[in-house]
Amino acid sequence: MSVDGSLDRLKREGRIVVVGASLAGLRAAETLREKGFAGSLTMIGDEPYDRPPLSKQVLLGRATADRTGLPRHRAIDAQWRLGVPATGLDLAARRVRLADGDEVEYDRLLIATGVRARPWPQEDEAELDGVFVLRTRDDAEALERSLAQGPRRVLVIGAGFTGSEIASACRERGIAVTVAERADAPLVGALGGVVGQVAAELHRKHGVDLRCGVMVTGLEGDSAGRVRAAHFSDGNTVEADVVVVSLGAQRNTEWLAGSGLGAGPRGIACDAGCRAFDIRGIVTDDIYVAGDVARSPHPLFGYQFLSLEHWGNAVAQAETAAHNMLSDSADRRPHIWVPAFWSSQFGVNIKSVGVPSMGTEILIAQGSRSEHRFTGVYGYQDRVIGAVTFDQTKWLQFYQQLIETTAPFPPASPTVDRRPEGQQPMPADFPDPSVPTHGPTVTLSGYAPDDRRLSFTPARH
Repeated sequence: MSVDGSLDRLKREGRIVVVGASLAGLRAAETLREKGFAGSLTMIGDEPYDRPPLSKQVLLGRATADRTGLPRHRAIDAQWRLGVPATGLDLAARRVRLADGDEVEYDRLLIATGVRARPWPQEDEAELDGVFVLRTRDDAEALERSLAQGPRRVLVIGAGFTGSEIASACRERGIAVTVAERADAPLVGALGGVVGQVAAELHRKHGVDLRCGVMVTGLEGDSAGRVRAAHFSDGNTVEADVVVVSLGAQRNTEWLAGSGLGAGPRGIACDAGCRAFDIRGIVTDDIYVAGDVARSPHPLFGYQFLSLEHWGNAVAQAETAAHNMLSDSADRRPHIWVPAFWSSQFGVNIKSVGVPSMGTEILIAQGSRSEHRFTGVYGYQDRVIGAVTFDQTKWLQFYQQLIETTAPFPPASPTVDRRPEGQQPMPADFPDPSVPTHGPTVTLSGYAPDDRRLSFTPARH
């Protein structure tokens, strides 16, 4: 309990505002109530829904977009301000400004505004009928409706995880699909070129017209304003009645411009306890950040600032932020969630842990790339930094433990590490980070100059 009783007063009668009412915001609100917060709780944003099914079940017609609402773990007794976005923040007055001109005062603020799909840069082309992005429930509903009409060909621009899942859904529905990727293979931004070549084989094995090393330079519409073709940087043209732009995400931070908070295109900087930094690098005590929009230092990964677009990270970070909002400094805990990600495409279950994109080397530790069933382990500065499995999920927990204990790379475990005789680590073949690629799910956005080794045992709750 705080010495002056201010924490008790906050719990009894304080005002907490959550900007961003989706996964992270909702889970934080539930945690606040579970931990005894009895004051006023205001939720600002859009109606919460679950995002992973959108590029999987919904596009296959196995679930409808209106059935993707997030389950509520408990009633949160909140004032909901849905559909009215936040437009500004007054740090000194502790007020959030809304688009309708209203202002909401807070004692604690959680920002969980997430990300949005990066649109096609040419606005007139982006507005053509038949051009889609996929991020929201409405996006998924509109795209599925278009796929159900049986287009002659779909063009997917960008072969990251979402773009690849869209291509997979198209092929499963028997629709011809072309995928354009500026890198040398799909998934290279997230998993590197060695694994990317396996992903390319999967695309082509399932009938995808995969075009790598090219960019789409323009979209062409017909006289009725419907997309009909795309022009490529190699001079080729592809006719398509549906185009899905899958060029990654933009973090929703524009509303914080001029607020004095440390927010920008890479997200909102916060400490390991989820407290936001201001533009002077000073940590705030009343503003917290969680989910895709947050970027925070991680001791397991050289104290680099990581931005994680992961479902599990949003939940864990929201729970940590809510705990710390209601705790004295001595009782606060760090958010040290090991990144984890999964994707299902072309009948293969792909899962990763750690930060593969930090890896400079990769070792195929189990299985075979040619059979599209394997485990790849990533190394960075002689330690295990990440792992990926293609239909070999059972190995992930073992490699997660190696990541958490900063185990040496290559891993030396003759009873578990059944790599073929003579198999050696090879360059992971990640692209130059200064060249944009589509779809890394972990963004490295800053680091400390030295590599700190430590042994980390996650807390069990």
